[in-house]
Amino acid sequence: MAEDRKIECEKAFPGCTPGRVVGEGQHLYKVLSGEDELLCRVSGGFRHAAGKKGDYPVTGDWVALRREGSLIEGVLRREACIARASAGGTTERQILAANVDLVFIVAGLDGGRNLTRRGIERYLVMVRESGAEAVLVLNKLDLCTDIVSALQTAEEAAPGVRQILTSARTGDGMKELAGVLSPGFTGVVLGPSGVGKSSLINALLGEDRLSRGETRESDHRGRHTSTSRNLVVIPGGGALIDTPGLRELRLWAGEASLDEVFHDLDHHARNCRFRDCTHQGEPGCAVQQALVDGELSHERYESYLELRKELNYLHRRSDEQARAEEERRWKQISKSVKQFYKGKKGY
Repeated sequence: MAEDRKIECEKAFPGCTPGRVVGEGQHLYKVLSGEDELLCRVSGGFRHAAGKKGDYPVTGDWVALRREGSLIEGVLRREACIARASAGGTTERQILAANVDLVFIVAGLDGGRNLTRRGIERYLVMVRESGAEAVLVLNKLDLCTDIVSALQTAEEAAPGVRQILTSARTGDGMKELAGVLSPGFTGVVLGPSGVGKSSLINALLGEDRLSRGETRESDHRGRHTSTSRNLVVIPGGGALIDTPGLRELRLWAGEASLDEVFHDLDHHARNCRFRDCTHQGEPGCAVQQALVDGELSHERYESYLELRKELNYLHRRSDEQARAEEERRWKQISKSVKQFYKGKKGY
């Protein structure tokens, strides 16, 4: 992979060498180039060419590096990117990690709200959109009081997805987890605060390199001990990107990703009388019939409708924003043209 990136870098940015972003800071990036870890900034030319925030490097990116001054001249081709809709009033894609092969969705088995069907389904839609492979990690096995219910919840939320039971404290499941991350592969660890993401990575590293936080007794939620995304190399394996717990996971995905996650519902939907069936009362709806027959749970159906409503809203907002941006662009062009001819008349 590194050799391919070197060839790509030489073609796109002559005179530059490839490096991989292993950490982000305030206008600074830690970049691994060969055996050296450099502290870099983007060049002035990069800032001028960048159209939006998503054009800037993120952890996992391969970048073109000009060693004189440790400047980043460009971002090389991105493959699987983990992204969400940005928080706040704007509708924009926020990339959390780039060039990822595996996504470890971590849920806690210690009770509280760290293991919910809808939470897992939401993360799975994000992963499907990226094109990476999802692995569901059920952590804190040593604190689980009802393993049967926990496994049932996980299976209903993620049918067909590989599941690994782990305990960073006792070491249970760590060998299986390490075996999934083959040399040359990059994984990213996602999940809410308090599920033990940093503890799992520390266990794989064999040292307490990443800070860990305590969870509240009331709801088993954790504090945000990880405040930035960092890439670490696992001994004998690949690389892992640690991420802060996401307070808000606003999806950025298409309907195809939603249908892939809810493939059981989509299987019934293919038999609906109308191709544009919304599964909410149309005659001949096979999904409604599956609910009546008990072949599909009402909880999963309601979760699907909720996520589809959210994605439809996202797409409408994106279209509205794109139209508004296009109108602003043409107004600016029209203004410039008028000023040009006004200047010629004055001359």
